[in-house]
Amino acid sequence: MNAFTIKDLENLSGIKAHTIRIWEQRYSFLKPQRTQTNIRYYSNDELKTVLDIALLNKYGYKISHIDKMSAHEVREKIVSLSHAQAQQERLINDLLQCMVDLNIDKFEDILDSFIASKGIDKAISYLIFPFLDKLGILWLTNHVNPAQEHLVTNIIRQKLVVGIESVVSHVIIDKTVILFLPEGEHHELGLLYMYYLLKSRGVRVLYLGASVPIRDLEFVSRLKKPDYLYTHLTCIAGNFNMERFLVQTQQRLPGLPLIISGQLAHSQLKRIPPEVNFKHSLSEMLEFVTSL
Repeated sequence: MNAFTIKDLENLSGIKAHTIRIWEQRYSFLKPQRTQTNIRYYSNDELKTVLDIALLNKYGYKISHIDKMSAHEVREKIVSLSHAQAQQERLINDLLQCMVDLNIDKFEDILDSFIASKGIDKAISYLIFPFLDKLGILWLTNHVNPAQEHLVTNIIRQKLVVGIESVVSHVIIDKTVILFLPEGEHHELGLLYMYYLLKSRGVRVLYLGASVPIRDLEFVSRLKKPDYLYTHLTCIAGNFNMERFLVQTQQRLPGLPLIISGQLAHSQLKRIPPEVNFKHSLSEMLEFVTSL
């Protein structure tokens, strides 16, 4: 069983911690346990409950009304939500719940059904990338088991690779982008998604993959002379220092633009080199691709 903090619930559901505490006091659907140091923690089931209740509440149901529903009624109401954004949020929450429960067959079924009806392009932007954002939140707080992450990300990786292999662009853009992850970063999915976006746009991509030593990045860059370097940072193990990474990259490859997206793109830095550009959201990533 995972143990989630109230901050995890806030980040994953969009409901403020203060509101969650009020719900605990007034209603019966949340019963957190406490550590020996008296810190609240929540089970898998309580995470799923908060996600469901937050979704219904967002789309018009009063908490006092939801509190009287059975689990079956809650699920029926969620499935019946007709708003397009509500349907998207429901599917993303379902993927998250499947990961928490290690229900891998259902996880893949959700993806496969969506891909069959809407296509891989829509699945990537509508489901996979928003799901990865939530997964990144859990990685940063160490509240996802590596086994859970590996099982679901391997499935997603397969879908992304199929999408990359099958995409055909009808235009060619005379730009080259090197995609890489620095040493210690092994979370490839965001980078694979950018590979898909760039290839579909007709941009030439050199994909170096995960945990690339800076000397190797320098070697390829000097030979191939790319227009951009691009990395997507989720959660780097070890003693990674963002400012040191930026300085080293710019010293080894001066003047070469470096684009950074992912959870660590939100890092607070004292100084950002002029060649570095952070993309803080999916929309900013898409804007970069369309600007090429």
